[in-house]
Amino acid sequence: MSSIKKYFLDEEQMLLAIVVNALLIFLLYFPEIKAEAFAFYQTLDFLDHLYVVIFGIEAYVKISHYGVKGYFSDRWNTFDFIIVMVSIPGLLHYLGYSNIMDTSIFQLLRLLRLARLIRFLKFIPNVKMIVAGLKRAIRASVFVLVVLVFLNFILALFACHFYGKLVPDYFGNPMISSYYIFQMFTVEGWNEIPIVIADAAEKAYPNSALSTIVGARIFFIFVVLTGGIFGMSLANAIFVDEMTMDNNRKLEKKIDKMNKQLGELKKLLEDKK
Repeated sequence: MSSIKKYFLDEEQMLLAIVVNALLIFLLYFPEIKAEAFAFYQTLDFLDHLYVVIFGIEAYVKISHYGVKGYFSDRWNTFDFIIVMVSIPGLLHYLGYSNIMDTSIFQLLRLLRLARLIRFLKFIPNVKMIVAGLKRAIRASVFVLVVLVFLNFILALFACHFYGKLVPDYFGNPMISSYYIFQMFTVEGWNEIPIVIADAAEKAYPNSALSTIVGARIFFIFVVLTGGIFGMSLANAIFVDEMTMDNNRKLEKKIDKMNKQLGELKKLLEDKK
């Protein structure tokens, strides 16, 4: 790696380059800059596309140094290479080599630049340990997540059946209903929906609104308790436990080593007696 520094940027300089590129992209998404300072916007756009060339040169230098097999044996190098490849269409469009008339496709090509910012992840300390922890946490949480999805499905259908005609904006069909049931799982604004149902019930059933209002409150309290407080908390507990397992294992190893040393010390003292 030290020999590459003679020809290209080292890791710290590359990290700085990625941060500056992120700042450029951040500024480019301000419509005010394009409308009121178009010359400055063009400069930012040029510099942003210049970074595609810089990252491409970086990949070329590494491939020349390590060889194709050695370069792609590192997953981060493979990832960097993919990022460069998906950024090339936008660069070609900028240079005028690609006659793309569909503005929606043009916007999609511009979005590919955001993928370059993911390169920042490889500079995070212990990122491999974090990724491994995420994989374990996702695997361990799959069953709970499946149960939550199924619970959401069932409760959404119940809400559609009982309150679909009363408040169609919230429970008019299973898709909309699933969204608002999930919102209640997050314990976000769950108390507002029963109020809306109460207002609608008083207008639709002025003589029998009380039973609908009480039923709605009981139903949505059940939704929050099962899906929000119990379900989401359980999923979060499992996820966090798996994420911190590496730290727990390190601590267990240190405790085992300490116990072993104490045992040896104890035996040594007993032999002296």
